[in-house]
Amino acid sequence: MQGTKKGSVAKWRLVKLVVNFLFYFWMYEAEPLGALLLEPCRVTQEEPRGFSIRILGPPSQAVEDPERKYHFERCSQDKCEQWTEALWRASYKYIQKSLIFYRSEIQKMTGKDLLEQFSISQEMRFQMSSLQRDGQ
Repeated sequence: MQGTKKGSVAKWRLVKLVVNFLFYFWMYEAEPLGALLLEPCRVTQEEPRGFSIRILGPPSQAVEDPERKYHFERCSQDKCEQWTEALWRASYKYIQKSLIFYRSEIQKMTGKDLLEQFSISQEMRFQMSSLQRDGQ
């Protein structure tokens, strides 16, 4: 992992993806050194064994900030591709789209709204229906 500071060098870190947080650790420590909130971010595979994570600004101004770029290297191209895929799937937007898709499929199969079964508020159902109509 190479941090964002100018002139920083790559350092060995253990990393762990939990939902949309990427925790990083010293090699043999149980407590993390820190964490990156991956919302919103852009993950880019830059070389066969390396990728970068750019933390973007707030959604209203989702602009790449060159000061907030982290570079990661893996031991193989296959592992690098697995990480970039996992990071993409960890995004809130991906999870939201998946929820909308599966809700729709369950409703087609059963004729029931899954959200009604779990007492999801009418306002939340409206918001999700709006997103589904807008194709987001």
